[in-house]
Parts: sequence; structure tokens; C-alpha cells
Amino acid sequence: MEDFNGFCAPNTKIQVRNVALKNSVSLRVITFSPSVATDNPQIVFIPGWISLIHGWQNALLEMSRDFTIHYVETREKISADVNLKARFRVDDFAQDIAGVVDYFSLPEKGYILLGSSLGATTIIDSYRFLPRQPLCLVLICVNAIFYIPKFWQNIVRFFPPRLYLGIKPVIKWYLRNFRLDVASDAAQYAKYCRNLDAADPWKLKKAALAFIHYSIWNRLPEIKVPALVIGASKDELHNLEDIRRIAQLLPNSTFVDLETNSQTHSAAMVIELRKYIKSLN
Repeated sequence: MEDFNGFCAPNTKIQVRNVALKNSVSLRVITFSPSVATDNPQIVFIPGWISLIHGWQNALLEMSRDFTIHYVETREKISADVNLKARFRVDDFAQDIAGVVDYFSLPEKGYILLGSSLGATTIIDSYRFLPRQPLCLVLICVNAIFYIPKFWQNIVRFFPPRLYLGIKPVIKWYLRNFRLDVASDAAQYAKYCRNLDAADPWKLKKAALAFIHYSIWNRLPEIKVPALVIGASKDELHNLEDIRRIAQLLPNSTFVDLETNSQTHSAAMVIELRKYIKSLN
């Protein structure tokens, strides 16, 4: 059993479950409950595509002091149990989120959906499926579209997953030299390398092909709850212009720039979260 004590405040209660959802999908959910109960809403935490919990350690250490967190390892993660026919479209991830909310019987306005990158995108898409409305959404570096150059689309489409070890160094080289500002945030590159090392190549391929034609814009008018939108102006992998536009188009949103990807994954993000919740009261 993996030890999650290093990802939470002292004396936090930790429970690891495999949550069975429809279509024979089972997701691992790690629940962190503070040692002293609080009135804070529970948080359903949806990390980004293939991201590992290690990248969220600093944020979870701070957040678990006074929030119950359900950290959801989504269907493309190694821990997820899916059948061979499982799909990896955004709305499949979105329906999984609704299933997790239902599983935990989270009350109307008694929980927050918080996610990053693909996780934030699927949160927006999940709104139409939710059994009960959240208090608010927290969207960190949310993707509007998933841009994959034509060259890489062809590689993904025709490259057998069994040869993933051969292509992985090329992906890392591409990220370092063309997509990330390593000088401003070297930790982001190191984190993405760890994520790629741990990825399931079969799921990675199916998800990448499913995301190519997705766009979030038509989903934004559906959101009827407040949203905190967090961007990172020095994070070149997540389009700041799109993130600002999403914040503008959401009916009731607040935008905050934390500058770097590392800051969005830190205690600074949790501080902004607490401030935002207080502003809703």
C-alpha cells in the first residue's frame, strides 16, 4: 500500500478507495480528512492529465489542514481499472466526476470541484451531469482546447504504444525546447518528466486522440455557480489568453494570476482558495 502521509498535514485521516463507476470503470480516490472537523466544504480534487500526486504535495499539505479532500485519480492514470472498450473523451471524464460526487453523497452547495489543466476542463464539462450543485468551481490553468501539432497527431495515431519507451525522450525534448519556459519554472519540466515516466502508453494514446477536436467554449454559459479561475502568466503550456477569456465568459468568475505553474501547485493556491470561499459568504 502506497504511503500518503507525506501529502497531508499531521494527524490527517487517510482513506484509499476504489470507486466503481458505470461502464466498468473503477477509480482510486484518496480521501484526506483533517484531524479536527471544520465547516469548510469538502473538495473533490481533479488533477491534470497523467499528473501524479507528487506534483501537488505542497498544496495538499496546506489544504488538508482544514479541508476534507477527495483526490481523484482519473481514468487515464495507472491506478484506474478500465476495460479494453473504455473511451477517453472529455465527457467520459466529466461523467466520472459526477459519479464520484454521487458516490460520496456530497450535499447541495456543500462541496467544491477543484481541478487543474484537463481536470479543470472536465469539471466545466461535468456541470451538466452533476447530481447536486457545488458551492463553486476552482479552475487552475484550465484548457479551452488541446492543441497537438499535426506532426505529433500523426505520431500518436500511428506509433504503437509498446514503443512508448522509444518516443518518450523525444516528447521530453519537445516540451523542454518548444513548450515550457524552463528558465522561469524548472520544477514544471521535472514534474512533467515524472508524469511521462509513470504514464500508461495505451491510455495515453487513446486519450490524446480523443482530445484533439475538443473545445470548451459552448459549455461555459451552462455554469450557474461561482468560479475562481487561476492562471500562470509564465506557464507557456497553458494558454493565458484562453484562460482569461474563460474567466470573462463564465457568468460569475474571479481571475487570479499566480505567474508560475509551481505557484499554482503550492500553498499560495490554497491561500487564494480560502480568500475566495470567504468572499462568497
